[in-house]
Amino acid sequence: MRDIVRQKTSLTEEIENILNEQIKLEAKASALYLAMASWCDQHGFLYSSEFFYKQSGEEREHMLKIFKYVNDVGGKAFSPEVAGIPQDFESLKSVFIGGLEQEIANTQALNRVVDVCYKVKDYTTANFMQWFLKEQIEEEFIFRRALELFEVIGEEGVGTYMIDKKIPDIKYTHD
Repeated sequence: MRDIVRQKTSLTEEIENILNEQIKLEAKASALYLAMASWCDQHGFLYSSEFFYKQSGEEREHMLKIFKYVNDVGGKAFSPEVAGIPQDFESLKSVFIGGLEQEIANTQALNRVVDVCYKVKDYTTANFMQWFLKEQIEEEFIFRRALELFEVIGEEGVGTYMIDKKIPDIKYTHD
């Protein structure tokens, strides 16, 4: 029965594989942000902790959205293994630098998915991925604004405390 269903899908093996890679990247991002939330919590950065708990949940939602899509179109989504997540960080600034690097890597990976979709003429999946690309504009913007706080406020004295307190105020309003 499964072979018959597989023959009736428009999802190519190449697209299925790259989507499963994206599922793994989203799971890794969720785990990384959870570790960052824990570190922030342990070091008294409660606003940043809440920010990263929320980010972790969003990345998990992104993973599930792709996971369900793969299964919905007749492919086979794989539950990813996630290992090697750092649990300790040098500073609050290093946490946000790591977050921005994660988001840039995610944007690049999503662009690769869409690029392959266009090459194999899978316009349905390319269209599905547009939401993720738009989301990445917001994700990178928020991390860049957070890092600007370190430059504007500085980390001396109560600077890091003030930066932590400003994190919930960062919003992307360019929709």
